[in-house]
Amino acid sequence: KEVIVQRKKDSNVDPRLVTYFDPKTTISEQYKSLSTNILALNKGKPPRTIAITSSVASEGKSITALNLAITMSQAIHKQRIILIDADMRKGKMVNYLGVGPHKGLSEYLTGQASLDEIMFNIDIDHLSFIGCGAVPSHPAELLASARMKELISALKPQFEYILIDTPPVIPVTDAVILGTQVDGVIMVVRAGDTQRGIVHRAGVLLNQAHANVIGHILTGIEYF
Repeated sequence: KEVIVQRKKDSNVDPRLVTYFDPKTTISEQYKSLSTNILALNKGKPPRTIAITSSVASEGKSITALNLAITMSQAIHKQRIILIDADMRKGKMVNYLGVGPHKGLSEYLTGQASLDEIMFNIDIDHLSFIGCGAVPSHPAELLASARMKELISALKPQFEYILIDTPPVIPVTDAVILGTQVDGVIMVVRAGDTQRGIVHRAGVLLNQAHANVIGHILTGIEYF
């Protein structure tokens, strides 16, 4: 049974998680459209394991992953969703959720914790989380390990969709490694900021590894 985590008294859920605070805002509706598009892929057989990445840092990848996970958990079919923070270098998911640090992916992959010990939820129905855990010595090697593949296999019977927030593609190899283990990869791109050549280079790296890039999400758009 997964852990029920209480948010820290002196902290709150990040205000950028708009789908948590108000599912009826314009941005929340955009996430609903994104969720619908994902579920409509492959003629009604959408990818069940999805990595969410970006070319470089600060493109809004992790906030996007959280908002998407919350939206998918709120869908009418009440799918069971789990979001894994696989950025064992600089992961911030637990901070965005306003919860304290505890055992996560790195502890599981190094054999220091069981699956039940690393899964947790807060007050969002049908949505579970696995944090990144402490920074390990060799993150890429852990993500390429048999134990990572075993984790995904163990989660499939429990959840309809497994979302994995990964580090950016260009600086490290982590996202490319995970891209080969999932059904699809979504690239997050910040409007007016990320250079086109960098996005193209990230796409080339993913394609060379035979990762299945299923779409792009544009962040940093203002609504008037």
